Amino acid sequence: MTLTPGSLRAASAALEAILSFSGPADQALSRYFRSQRQLGQHERAFVAETAFAALRRKRSLETMAGESSPAVLIAAALVRVFGYSGRSLQGLVDEPLLARLKSARGEALPAAVRADLPDWVWERLAARHGEDEAMRIAHGLLNAAPLDLRVNLARTNREQILERLASNGLPGGATPHSPAGIRLEGKPAINRHPLFLEGLVEVQDEGSQLLAWLLAPRRGEMVADYCAGAGGKTLALAMLMRGSGRLYAMDVSAKRLSALAPRAARAGVSNIHPMVLSGDNDARVKRLAGKLDRVLVDAPCSGFGTLRRNPDLKWRLGEQAVRELTAKQARILASAARLVKPGGRLVYATCSILQEENEAIADAFLASRAEFELLPCKDLLAAQHIGIDSEHYFRLWPHRHGTDGFFAAAFVKKP
Repeated sequence: MTLTPGSLRAASAALEAILSFSGPADQALSRYFRSQRQLGQHERAFVAETAFAALRRKRSLETMAGESSPAVLIAAALVRVFGYSGRSLQGLVDEPLLARLKSARGEALPAAVRADLPDWVWERLAARHGEDEAMRIAHGLLNAAPLDLRVNLARTNREQILERLASNGLPGGATPHSPAGIRLEGKPAINRHPLFLEGLVEVQDEGSQLLAWLLAPRRGEMVADYCAGAGGKTLALAMLMRGSGRLYAMDVSAKRLSALAPRAARAGVSNIHPMVLSGDNDARVKRLAGKLDRVLVDAPCSGFGTLRRNPDLKWRLGEQAVRELTAKQARILASAARLVKPGGRLVYATCSILQEENEAIADAFLASRAEFELLPCKDLLAAQHIGIDSEHYFRLWPHRHGTDGFFAAAFVKKP
């Protein structure tokens, strides 16, 4: 679209709303759009794309521009991210600012600034992975995420869905790792498509889909999704169970769980049993202790593996918040472990890239719980013809796998 003073003002206003950090960036953007009904489809797309690009690269853009106002960050994103020329921005952006942005040498910036991460996050990544790999991780998290779908294999197959999508002018392809995944080109409004309304597809990142295969529930088993939230992974587990057995969707938030019932009905699933927990010592959990075949713990975490989708997290969450999360993660994992019967499988997962939320939690659990032992995730997935270059622990990275960043550890309770 042609740039206008109005479109730049709209993008700046949207970014200003996001940078208030009063809540998640996507919700702030939605609120802004609801207040600006006059914006057309193309303007909204421009505003969203530009504001999120400025948010992702906020630190480096501020440094190169020498200013941090939303209007300056939008201008900086147009020049440094989208490659707009000085001529196309003439009369829209101050000439001195344009000159600074054009002459700035990105390669001369400090490493954490080039990575567009807070110092404390960069220092952790560099210490664990080395600076070169840490920079590849950081740059992988700066790209916009693709739109992935999970095909409901209990009711259809991927080839049929790909054919229907293509016939509707929505080209896509099979994801490289998930047997149920489709990656679409572009960002169509899939939640209004008949395939979605019929419950034949769900929006779900490929990495998130793979957690279901890591837990690998079987027909007729008793299974729990211990931190079910709105139920995306619960539905994937139900798909693998083919509607048989008993699947508990547990969460402390009744509001989050309330979103699951209509999704389950749309997917044609009837074996899910939502359970709002009162806390780690819920009486109903105690009654199920030692009875479940499989338990998934997709623990609350920093979400730093989802920075492609939620770039505000790196600016909103600090070290103290992560310390509080790690204490919660250890408690939740210990509580969920009580559900597992001898011979049963327990999977701990996060969408974090930080070692203290991942390997440290899994290692401490193993050290304190002699009745559990580690299962090599690579072998569990290979048995289902899924090849992932993980070893004992499961690791996914945007720059290597094209997914969000994920971690998982699988344990078996000794018979």
